[in-house]
Amino acid sequence: MAMSMAQKWPQQIWLVRHGQSAGNVARDAAEAAKGMMIDIAERDVDVPLSELGKQQSHALADWFAALPADQQPNVVLHSPYLRAADTARIVKAGIGRDKLLSATVDERLREKEFGILDRLTTHGIAEQYPDLYKQRQHVGKFYFRPPGGESWCDVILRLRSLLDTITREFAQERVLIVGHQVTVNCFRYLLERLDEATILEYDRLGDVPNCSVTSYRFDPAAGKRGKLVLDQVNFVAPLEAAGTPVTVSKDVPAAPKA
Repeated sequence: MAMSMAQKWPQQIWLVRHGQSAGNVARDAAEAAKGMMIDIAERDVDVPLSELGKQQSHALADWFAALPADQQPNVVLHSPYLRAADTARIVKAGIGRDKLLSATVDERLREKEFGILDRLTTHGIAEQYPDLYKQRQHVGKFYFRPPGGESWCDVILRLRSLLDTITREFAQERVLIVGHQVTVNCFRYLLERLDEATILEYDRLGDVPNCSVTSYRFDPAAGKRGKLVLDQVNFVAPLEAAGTPVTVSKDVPAAPKA
């Protein structure tokens, strides 16, 4: 009789985009004024949460803390970027650090790198780098890599490595991942086995809300040996229940969606 295979996947994975950041606010102001540059002094990695972003993070923390103990995250992985690290810190405090098996920063969860286009608005990209703007429109964001930056494929490559780590170290655990809009979408591409057209269509339909939850649960009956199945997408009820405004601003400048 064939031996049963041990479960390699976590029991649950939650993908969370960080709370609203000061960069979201500055970007909205620059775009509204048709400016060339986003007026923010910090490196992208150092951009903090806005006051609303902190409220959103606390609302999310309260939601996780209200779950039954055996349904709460016991592993937390997060991007090193300050806005994601602070979101994770607030959630960890709400759950209780003593309940966590592991809480780790992982640079593979960092924001997509935009290279020379960093801090430029859509108008600024078109004005300063018209050839790159046209190339990006032709190639599409999935494959377009700005000089010094990354394509979505580059992000997916590093997330494949992270998934290997997760299945090796956190099988059968409950894993919360706090990252960025692009990392949430690229994880969806991997976990749901999507193609370029499908994930870009999801992206066109709307941005990932700040502190929203996209989750997967392990279903032993799915596939040949069980697999993660999609449970919720861009779930914002924790914010709505707390009366906290939902925001969907982009983190960084990008050309308009095709």
